[in-house]
Amino acid sequence: MDGNGRWAEARGLHRTQGHAAGEAALFDVVDGALDLGVGWLTAFTFSTENWKRSEEEVQFLLHFNVEVLQRRRDKLHDKGVRIRFIGDREDPRVHQGLRDEFAAAEEMTQDNRTLELVLAFNYGGRAEIANAVRKLGERISRRELVVTDVDEATVASQLAIPDMPDADLVIRSSGEQRVSNFLLWQAAYAELVVSPLMWPEFNRDVLAECIAEYQARHRRFGSAG
Repeated sequence: MDGNGRWAEARGLHRTQGHAAGEAALFDVVDGALDLGVGWLTAFTFSTENWKRSEEEVQFLLHFNVEVLQRRRDKLHDKGVRIRFIGDREDPRVHQGLRDEFAAAEEMTQDNRTLELVLAFNYGGRAEIANAVRKLGERISRRELVVTDVDEATVASQLAIPDMPDADLVIRSSGEQRVSNFLLWQAAYAELVVSPLMWPEFNRDVLAECIAEYQARHRRFGSAG
């Protein structure tokens, strides 16, 4: 969800006001996904690299995530949305209040199946893969697993959400043309659609256009077609 800060700065606003505007875009996209029958939607809300931003912006984002969950959790639950999280929530920089909100949202919505909404917070694709490798190493050291048994399925079973399907489509806003450490394992064969719109300008109609572009493509997965 790129472009919140730049959207705000272009309008003479503080960067944090761009993040606030991005909230409406995210939940309009969630409603659009529900209307379109999308089964899984993952939003990159805070990356492991975002800690490099100013202290003011980081603290705003940490507390803003708490407020968003408190405002939106019940309505998402009523719509049958299951809220899930990927990323390092045990990081000491993630305050207890945010961890509690994560846990409360997961518990409240755990039986919902209309849409699986995955919020990637303090997340990095490389960190997720490294953590999976670490867990496999621990299993090998306990002799629960031998090295020759490790294959792609074994690694996938140790990812943050093992039942998450591979990504079909990755949408990048604000014209950025890179994956930026997002779902590196799951998005190995995802189609990439880049929108020039800043994230606060995004909505359900743009989501539908991106999906239509995806549907028009021929996916070969390395074959000759």
